[in-house]
Amino acid sequence: MKSIESYFDPFPVLETERLLLRPITYADLDEMYRYCAVPAVSEYTTWDAHQSKEDTKAFIDFVTSRYEVDKLGPWGIEDKQTKKLIGSCNYLGCDSNSMRVELGYVLSNEYWGQGIMTEAVSRIIQFGFEDIGLERIQAKCLVGNIGSAKVMEKTGMKFEGLLRSYMKIKNEMQDLNLYAMTREDFQSL
Repeated sequence: MKSIESYFDPFPVLETERLLLRPITYADLDEMYRYCAVPAVSEYTTWDAHQSKEDTKAFIDFVTSRYEVDKLGPWGIEDKQTKKLIGSCNYLGCDSNSMRVELGYVLSNEYWGQGIMTEAVSRIIQFGFEDIGLERIQAKCLVGNIGSAKVMEKTGMKFEGLLRSYMKIKNEMQDLNLYAMTREDFQSL
């Protein structure tokens, strides 16, 4: 059985009607900093708003090392029209034995409410089930993150439950909502 990571060598570039999903590079630093510095963007994430371009560079350093070490890293979400990076989406916590991944994503506040993240996540879900052969894709969000929950629901993921005091985020134990889609769910869409 192939590992999930093996499908990322070379890194898969994916496309949708409005988006190009591709590796993040240092050329994206200014655009990434622009949205990562906005407090509202990081409100429901595990990380704080970037205070300087050095914070963003450190993140890109981390991403680049992920691409090199285990091939698996986030897709940069590029707006095809402007050619600018507007967010990212990735598989976290990959389990090749169970063929399971978890999704994580973030989007520039300038693009909220336009169906962009639903479009990106739908394509990444399709890639996971059709190309990799995943059995399950799941995602979690803070209970107050209504936007993220809507993305999960619009892509066909099902609410599976509340994870009480599940994770320490920004020095506070937080409740998270768990959503998931199985291969069977995907095939019945």
